[in-house]
Amino acid sequence: MTQLKTVWQQGSGNPENPNYLATIRQWWTNLNGKEITWQQRIIPQNIQVDQLDWEPKRFDEVFVIAQPEIRGITLYWHKPDSSQERNTTPHQLILDSLRQYLYIFPQSQKELVIRVGLPSISYKTISITNPEYSYNPSGDNYILTLRDATQQIEVEVILSPENLKQLIRQLTR
Repeated sequence: MTQLKTVWQQGSGNPENPNYLATIRQWWTNLNGKEITWQQRIIPQNIQVDQLDWEPKRFDEVFVIAQPEIRGITLYWHKPDSSQERNTTPHQLILDSLRQYLYIFPQSQKELVIRVGLPSISYKTISITNPEYSYNPSGDNYILTLRDATQQIEVEVILSPENLKQLIRQLTR
């Protein structure tokens, strides 16, 4: 199962901390040549970063990032048409793999968070009310099929044993 949030903390004694930084380094490097959103917000006390207002603001930026890399613990990058290398050294990094955002907490400004991400992904939502369903084991996975005869829609969901356990836990809360 893929970890949804990867948290690297400067000075952490967690033996996985170097692996977390390696995961984040790979994600950051893979942004090269892609259009990204760059947003900065002040963090009020007792608020989590995903609770902040991330709606676009006039000072937010969208640009194609060039040469992103992490050397040591410092993130480096270039903006388009600029030879000037930019950088920031974080005290914490949080990679949200599901939403494709990296939250950067700079050492120099503890009350600030920077959110770097790919432009928003827009999903098409299909609503099915009281669908017919069937459930079949298939090899190592499980297939859940949902059907709506009225809309003539069939959705097939393939679940690993771990995903199935997680879904059952969520449904029985």
